[in-house]
Amino acid sequence: MYKLLSILFMAVCFSSMIISCNTATTEETPEKPADTTQVNEPKKEEKPKKAGYQIGDVVADFSLKNVDDQMVSLASLGEAVKGATVIFTCNTCPYAVKYEDRIVELSAKAKEAGYPIIAIMPNDIEVKPDDSLDKMKERAKEKNFDFLYVIDEKQEIYPLFGATKTPEVYVLNKTEEGFKVAYHGAIDDNHDEPAAVKVNYVTSAIEAISKGETPDPDNTKAIGCSIKVKKG
Repeated sequence: MYKLLSILFMAVCFSSMIISCNTATTEETPEKPADTTQVNEPKKEEKPKKAGYQIGDVVADFSLKNVDDQMVSLASLGEAVKGATVIFTCNTCPYAVKYEDRIVELSAKAKEAGYPIIAIMPNDIEVKPDDSLDKMKERAKEKNFDFLYVIDEKQEIYPLFGATKTPEVYVLNKTEEGFKVAYHGAIDDNHDEPAAVKVNYVTSAIEAISKGETPDPDNTKAIGCSIKVKKG
């Protein structure tokens, strides 16, 4: 009897050891806590997009009153033109005044090449009364302007172009898609002294476009007076 109890006791102990070992081996290893540390990557700074039309953009047509009281648009230039030379200018800006004779001279060359000038007066006439349509008519007659001189009376067109100065030029090339900007910027490289001009940017741009080439440069900095808007 004693022997039988001893055997039973040993069997129970052995079973308990096996169960304990199995339990130990099946316990899951606790997972490491997830790393919640956020790595903030530096954001790339995006350059602000320039306002208005860029080189290669198609220009939306417009309709503005000319000094002869007729409405002018790109479409009204006719089928024969190869493009247009849009110049934002006015009566009152000293820079624009210095360029008046040069614009008259440029007009003959631009017209012959198929890129007639449309000069647009963008200023608010309450701020600059001497830029009114009547005053524009007087100046056009006095200076014998042989190009279109129109008024952006509602100041809706110059922001579309992105113009900020007078004078400021956009040479447009006529394509199947419409009138595309091919050159933007200054008329030449010396706003102060006509005799000291070394590069006529607009003339060079028109010559390049006429040959099917890209103007070089196709973008320069316009030097002039800021376009005047109503205060407040």
